[in-house]
Amino acid sequence: MSVAIEERLEKIPVVNWLVRLLKSIKLKAFEGLSFYDLLEMYLLGIVKGTLSARASSIAFSLFMALFPLMIFLVTLVPFLIPYVSVGNENFDGQFLLFLESFLPSATSDYFGEIYQQIKDQKRGGLLSSTFLLSIFLVANGVNSIFGGFENSYHVELTRNFLRQYAYALMVGLILSILLIVGAVAFVYFEFYIVEYTSEYLGKTLGYDVEKGDTIGVQLTKILFFMVLSYLTTAILYYFGTAEGRKARFFSAGALMTTLLFVLTSYLFGVYVEKFARYNELYGALGGLLILMVFIWLNCNILLLGFELNATLNSLKKKHERQKAS
Repeated sequence: MSVAIEERLEKIPVVNWLVRLLKSIKLKAFEGLSFYDLLEMYLLGIVKGTLSARASSIAFSLFMALFPLMIFLVTLVPFLIPYVSVGNENFDGQFLLFLESFLPSATSDYFGEIYQQIKDQKRGGLLSSTFLLSIFLVANGVNSIFGGFENSYHVELTRNFLRQYAYALMVGLILSILLIVGAVAFVYFEFYIVEYTSEYLGKTLGYDVEKGDTIGVQLTKILFFMVLSYLTTAILYYFGTAEGRKARFFSAGALMTTLLFVLTSYLFGVYVEKFARYNELYGALGGLLILMVFIWLNCNILLLGFELNATLNSLKKKHERQKAS
């Protein structure tokens, strides 16, 4: 696609062979365009779109929106407890465990303390000024993500501020409700499916019920983490830009982002637990620093998935223009 780049790559041994190989792989959805074209546009979008700077900006805004989000959830959850409690299960405690399961171990302890402090404070109901303010602060975090999307090298259409903020407010509410629904579904799934399945296997096959519960809960957490991650990224990509509404809701970028979320969350958790010494260096601030790094890392992944969708959309528009001419 870029003659200058291709001429430079052609002079590099081994790389020129790889370029010719990628050019020979044609994409069925884009006649005349190769896998090399897709890869080149994708990497150009990452480099020229200053992905790392955008990720840092988003990470800061999301970190600032995290505590208003907890205020929003803490205010909303008590209204749901009478309707979602299962047996003797404490849904409030289960909800906290559900949130902590998405975070590295050192960070989850810090997160749990903050959550409990917010929960213990006296505040009004759904019409309180604090609750209403938290909704708009959460929308600020989502709006920063949309701003990062619009600064992509491949994005051409943008929205005005009011329209963009309205979308951010809507998506922020959708994602918050999705998180609560996911927690409710997880508690019910754990209570009715995992526990009953373990008891059945224990009676019929002599399987260790307690061990089965532990394995079942872990697998359920991974399953729900993947489903919520995919739906969250798909919603953000779909509503994030004016061009996103023209693409598919279930996209390749959302799938890649979800898989990378799972992989990096596991590897980052292992790194923090086995190798990093944040708590020894920074004391009580160690958990806070880990949380910030974790958010920044996932913001980079979020933008990588968006750039893939934006690249595919650019290729599609280029193919349509070539076909029209």
